[in-house]
Amino acid sequence: MTASTRNAIAWILQGLAGLAFIASGVMKFMDLPKTVSGFTGMGFPAWFAYLIATAEVLGGIGLLVPRFTRLAAAGLIIIMLGAIWVHATKVPGGIATGVPAISLLVILFIIIALRRPAPLAA
Repeated sequence: MTASTRNAIAWILQGLAGLAFIASGVMKFMDLPKTVSGFTGMGFPAWFAYLIATAEVLGGIGLLVPRFTRLAAAGLIIIMLGAIWVHATKVPGGIATGVPAISLLVILFIIIALRRPAPLAA
């Protein structure tokens, strides 16, 4: 795969994932009482809802800023692993309801792979 193809694919995935995370975080903030209620209903403290919503928005923005792409993707991978675990253990419908989180997790790993530093020429 050429460098320009890798770059194009990475930007498309970064854009899609970035928008998905920003939208998810903003939606959590837009209905904060319901978000907090959902988190506390699953046994998490209320502040955790704020943390996750903020991390999703900032992580989504970070995916769109080249300097922060890999760091943002790594942080969002942690969140997606947690989301998958929550869907598998606490959400009615189980892991089937976590398919979007699984999809985003795969995309984040692809972004990290595509944005790995190029090896130094010998």
